[in-house]
Amino acid sequence: MTALRVRAYIDGLNLFYGSLKGKPELKWLDVVKLVDALIPNASVEHVRYFSAPVSGKIDPRCPVRQEIYLRALRTLPRFSDHMGRFRSHPVDMPLAAPAPGSPRLVKVIKTEEKGSDVNLATYLLIDGMDGLYDEALVISNDSDLVEPIATANHRFGPVHVVRPNSQYNGQVAAAATSYHPIPNGLIASCQLPSIIHLKNGKTVTRPLEWT
Repeated sequence: MTALRVRAYIDGLNLFYGSLKGKPELKWLDVVKLVDALIPNASVEHVRYFSAPVSGKIDPRCPVRQEIYLRALRTLPRFSDHMGRFRSHPVDMPLAAPAPGSPRLVKVIKTEEKGSDVNLATYLLIDGMDGLYDEALVISNDSDLVEPIATANHRFGPVHVVRPNSQYNGQVAAAATSYHPIPNGLIASCQLPSIIHLKNGKTVTRPLEWT
């Protein structure tokens, strides 16, 4: 019997904030190994990873660590990354408890991530239209993906959603064929080697802050 052809679509920022933030020992994650572990009885043909370049305003090392991590991921077979962007712009926001006689609005710099969810939705649907998978796996808990998940689920084959956090999202659950959290301990068992050898003879080393 031929194994199911599966493609995986990972919302990198949703995964980070749901499972990795504040846990440096888990951030050197092998996402292909993670997907293989989530669906062991299928043939995972490709893993698409969606994220955006991070800012170094608070920690100048953040972009450096992200680039090191992406270089490590790009050595993996069956992997591709698709990067969106962050956009910062001034907006007027209301104060929660303004003092009597003081302005009710304050101007702040708002930073928004743009592109990741749209890119994920686009590839989920295009790959489905091209007949590249029998089933799809989405790692995210983002309500913005409800419609593309439901559409792909209806038109191209089952779409299984694994949520990176403990918060149940009824909309996402209703759109998917199956919906469950990442099993406890799985991320810790799916880490990359501390040192990765590149084709050009150089190496990529796990950031010291993540050890």
